[in-house]
Amino acid sequence: MGYSAIAFIIVIGILVFIHEFGHFIAARLCGVGVEVFSLGFGPKIFKKQVGRTQYCLAAIPLGGYVKMVGEEPGATIDPGDINASFTHKSLLQKTLIVAAGPFFNFFLAILIFYILYQFSGIYLVKPIVGEVMEDSPALTAGIKAGDVIKEINQKKIESFEDISRIVSKSRGKQLDIIVERNGRFKGLVLFPVLKPGKNVFEEEIERYVIGIIGVKDSFHKSLNPFAAIWRSLQDTYGLVKLTILSVVKMIKGSVSAKNLGGPLMIAQMAGEQAKAGIMNFAWFIALLSVNLGIINLFPIPVLDGGHLLFFGIEAVTGKSVSDKLREKLIQFGAAVLVALMVFVFYNDIVRMFNGG
Repeated sequence: MGYSAIAFIIVIGILVFIHEFGHFIAARLCGVGVEVFSLGFGPKIFKKQVGRTQYCLAAIPLGGYVKMVGEEPGATIDPGDINASFTHKSLLQKTLIVAAGPFFNFFLAILIFYILYQFSGIYLVKPIVGEVMEDSPALTAGIKAGDVIKEINQKKIESFEDISRIVSKSRGKQLDIIVERNGRFKGLVLFPVLKPGKNVFEEEIERYVIGIIGVKDSFHKSLNPFAAIWRSLQDTYGLVKLTILSVVKMIKGSVSAKNLGGPLMIAQMAGEQAKAGIMNFAWFIALLSVNLGIINLFPIPVLDGGHLLFFGIEAVTGKSVSDKLREKLIQFGAAVLVALMVFVFYNDIVRMFNGG
């Protein structure tokens, strides 16, 4: 088995286990009986009965499932299992059980980031001016290469990232800057200007700049537990926001759907990240975990988001969606997912033959 295949199985195994464990633990806490906890689909390679739950490892590692007592509406339930039936639980309990899967995917990302930041810290670019652009606010204000930017609008500057963040949010308003030059401090005033550029999606945008380029020097910063958890939450939120924005732009057509990747692309990237080191590999798992959590929240029947949509309709109307309509919507959702899988497999194959 190739290196990429092993890395792929590890990644998918972790993501699926965490997702399904979220459903499993929420179901148990809500008093719902779990009949099957399976990693993978298809023929069962391994199975073990513990209590009423059968734990399985199946041949196709592209997902998993938790089968609960009375999960299907209209299913015949033994009178002794009514209290353990998913269908007979309150709307809130059913919502919590379904939402727990994606929630655990987000939690996994936060946990991975926290462990990385707590034990390895972060690397930041020093707030040193490497180059001053011509005809720029920085040049006009008197900023020179080698200046160390210490404060902007009375806010202490720790890294070049701080400078970029403040300037981008300035809306062109005055910035009072203190720089350190040859051991002396100097106060300067400038106004950022709008300049054309590109965002992460390679789209043409305008952003506020002051016309400086940083140096390549970086420094290591250790994070205490509180700083690590805060940055973990920020980074997970940033990934969620970026992923949702990517989907929206793909739907609008401003980002090509050719960027979508399937199992082959994930396997290739997993192998590359694993070879790059455990930190890169862990970060890759966190990224995919966020993606999996968001995808499962799409309001498509079959996915968790589809079930949450049904529960939302029930909460508003006071009536559950009829079994007949639910069945038709689930069939539609399954067709959408199959079409999407075919498309991403096609993208993978085209990308592979084109050497991408």
